[in-house]
Amino acid sequence: MNIHQLTQRALCLTFPVVMFAATCLSSVSAEDADRKLSLAGEWQVALDRNDVGVAEKWHAKDFDEKIQLPGTLCDAGYGDPLTLEPDIGNREVLLNLKRKFDYVGVAWYRRTVEIPENWSGKHISLELERVLWTSELWVNGEKVTRLGNDEVSDKNDSLTTPHVFDVTSYLKPGKNTFALRIDNRKKYDMSVRNMAHAYTNETQTMWNGVLGEIALSTKDELHIKQVSIFPDAAEEKIHVEVTLSHAAPMAGTIQFKVAGKNNSGFPELVSPFDKQAREMTFDYPMPEAKRWDEFSPTLYEAVATLNAENAHDRFSVTFGLRNVTNHDSRLQVNGRPLFLRGTLECCIFPLKGYPPTDKDDWLKVIDAAKEYGLNHFRFHSWCPPKAAFEAADELGFYLQVESPYWELNFGKDEPTVQFVTKECRRILREYGNHPSFCFFSIGNEINGDFKLLDKIVCELKDADNRRLYTHTSFTFQKPETGWPVPNMDYWVTQWTDKGWIRGQGVFDQYPADFTKDYEKSLEDVPVPVISHEIGQYSVYPNLREIEKYKGNLVPLNMIAIKNDLEKKGLAGRDAAYQENTGKLAVLLYKEEIERAMKTRSLSGFQLLDLRDFPGQGTALVGLLDAFWDGKGVISGEEFRQFCSPIVPLARFAKAAYRNNEMLNAKFEVANYSDHELRSDMLWALKDQSGNVIQSGKIERQNIPIGGDNPVGEISVPLDSIIKPVKLTLSLNIVAENRGNQWDIWVYPVVAEPVETNVVCTASVEEALAALQDGKKVLLNPPVDRIQGIEGKFVPVFWSPVHFPNQAGSMGISCDPNHPALAHFPTESHANWQWRDLCKRSKTLVIDGMSCEPVVEMIDNFITNRRLANIVEAKVGKGSLLFCSIDITNDLEQCPQAEWLRISLLRYMESDRFSPKSNIEPDVVRSLIVNKEEP
Repeated sequence: MNIHQLTQRALCLTFPVVMFAATCLSSVSAEDADRKLSLAGEWQVALDRNDVGVAEKWHAKDFDEKIQLPGTLCDAGYGDPLTLEPDIGNREVLLNLKRKFDYVGVAWYRRTVEIPENWSGKHISLELERVLWTSELWVNGEKVTRLGNDEVSDKNDSLTTPHVFDVTSYLKPGKNTFALRIDNRKKYDMSVRNMAHAYTNETQTMWNGVLGEIALSTKDELHIKQVSIFPDAAEEKIHVEVTLSHAAPMAGTIQFKVAGKNNSGFPELVSPFDKQAREMTFDYPMPEAKRWDEFSPTLYEAVATLNAENAHDRFSVTFGLRNVTNHDSRLQVNGRPLFLRGTLECCIFPLKGYPPTDKDDWLKVIDAAKEYGLNHFRFHSWCPPKAAFEAADELGFYLQVESPYWELNFGKDEPTVQFVTKECRRILREYGNHPSFCFFSIGNEINGDFKLLDKIVCELKDADNRRLYTHTSFTFQKPETGWPVPNMDYWVTQWTDKGWIRGQGVFDQYPADFTKDYEKSLEDVPVPVISHEIGQYSVYPNLREIEKYKGNLVPLNMIAIKNDLEKKGLAGRDAAYQENTGKLAVLLYKEEIERAMKTRSLSGFQLLDLRDFPGQGTALVGLLDAFWDGKGVISGEEFRQFCSPIVPLARFAKAAYRNNEMLNAKFEVANYSDHELRSDMLWALKDQSGNVIQSGKIERQNIPIGGDNPVGEISVPLDSIIKPVKLTLSLNIVAENRGNQWDIWVYPVVAEPVETNVVCTASVEEALAALQDGKKVLLNPPVDRIQGIEGKFVPVFWSPVHFPNQAGSMGISCDPNHPALAHFPTESHANWQWRDLCKRSKTLVIDGMSCEPVVEMIDNFITNRRLANIVEAKVGKGSLLFCSIDITNDLEQCPQAEWLRISLLRYMESDRFSPKSNIEPDVVRSLIVNKEEP
């Protein structure tokens, strides 16, 4: 009979009769305090810049500096001080935040520790919760050569799990001296340009020190090494694996019990083990136990107690009863459809430059994400400390964890492959019991040997089936980029062989169309799909954020931008630029998210990002700043209208209508809550003063859990609209108090050409001749003749430093009350009615010109040029309005262009058109390519 059979037989015999009070399992908890000794506090430190081995001389007084651990050298002010100046012309300044003190190399940490007499004969380990990258330990001058997982080695090298040393045979009662060598130099080639977030200066820094818990702990030689809980929510049970430290030299028992927070418990089990036991496995029933998910994150504590003649131990585990599955190419949690509303977590902690290890800090982070309707983090190329898992467990947040790998040649370097494989196993062993740990990816955007990746993934799945696995979070490698490879449980991608599944690839290329989803792109895909890194719309920085940097990191990039604005006479403009670029980003994120939620076959999205990414060339793509503070462009309540478990949705064909058309819209509801909905729905079409154009009621109906829930259609005539107007369409689910809204623009049909005394011309020479005669001139040259940059609606992608070969503009900025726009309804920022106008334009560069912008285009924050689409100026005796948007041709296809033209002409005909600035004719000519003959 093998150990497993013996264990199961023992359980069958003892389960019906062996029942104990809860106090039996907790009776040893009072001893826990005597079994752990914190080493947090003051240590001696020495920088070994030339790696000469200070430990060999540590009896000499080389350790004459002090440091507080946990902490880093930068915290204590050790290393090379920052000397860079905030020069916007220095690309290094613009890459990322800079730490005040930089050190990459060997550092030694030394401390004398008093070991209690009663620890004699015990197993003793030293745990360092988080270290970059390699740690070695000497105790009383002797190097430790055994690690905490029974591995015979003299080095710990994990980037994501605790460094543990087995110091049992090195300690003696009384004073003992520890010398810890930490080397934060790069050990394996596991990252493109050091961008993987487990080891990078792009977000967290390449710090040297120790984070989190630093402690010695003691146990009896025979002790419980690991308790792994494998939940089975469908069968209302858990499978338990108890691993002992070594083959038992004596017989004994394992007591096992599960209890909830309210002390509600389940029957105890007692299982005997014999002298050969090393692992015990058994099933533990949990009838009527509550499930763990985002709506009810119920947690249980399992306690295993070992009792033997000369050994006693207690091991507790917190877990949740949940199953995450992938049936029918969709994600489910506990058998219910699951839609991930996620953002990336890229180890962005701009005060310290490293992740927190306290649960309270992570509770604040996750609460901020939940405020904006999210239920999911993807930890991009890193794994957080245990505190993040504990906070996510408590708040019901789904986590995707990744190993610290982001490379384009996986499989080329065997030591790196071995490191990544070990790191994956360490992560599963250390954090696998957490119910929030639902998804695992080997890394980010991996190219290389997918057969080898597949082998590793299959081994991980066989070892631990508590979550779903994928080989990589997207890849650019063909053919894997277009279709999921075998053995992927789910697929994270930007596109399939059949098309895009994120808006970044379509919003600038195709006209606004709010009927769209990604269903065709997902046809026949055999696994659940998560849309990869949607968004990445750059927002202009708010330079008041500089004041927040009171820790280890200095925002030289923002200071350089601030100095550049001052130099160019644009000081103070950053607030308006941020608001207008931020409002545009909100509109794009809203459509991104709604297209995803309209797609029945999609299982979620991962934003990049809800907040700013301060590295990789200053990628300020967030609606929140790097501190999780709002930028004032949208509140959490507003964002939850389109990003939450229950979202009303509308499909309609376009943003701009004429008043002889009908607004046809189809309503639906994405219901990813934990219950079926039953409610009336109210819809309305209103103008900006709140006047109702038309409204109605959709009678009460059942809306099942999931997407693709059509609830009604409307067809509204727009002939009552007699002037250009922005309208808002809304849908509200009455019983759930959930609403959403969308903007459209309606323009009256123009029956006859507008009569005007303004000279309207496409010819610069004709314009200059009329201006010389003192006339008013609207100059609207062909777009391909205008000297300028590409007209764009979608703003800078990610970062103008990281991706410099892009147009670089970031949306419009204008005064909606400017008389030139009196007949063209607009906000100060670009909205969907501007999409076609931007695409039929060139953007003028007006640096050094004294003309006055009517419609400004915001430049990116690295070049800070003055850009415009419409400017006015005095030229000679006349007055010029130059429009670089095509408002002359094909106006029947673009009513907003027609009415922008009308609005400009009516302004020019009025007394209010009186430009104050003067420019010379040659300046006007300089705005034209291929100058005309005079």
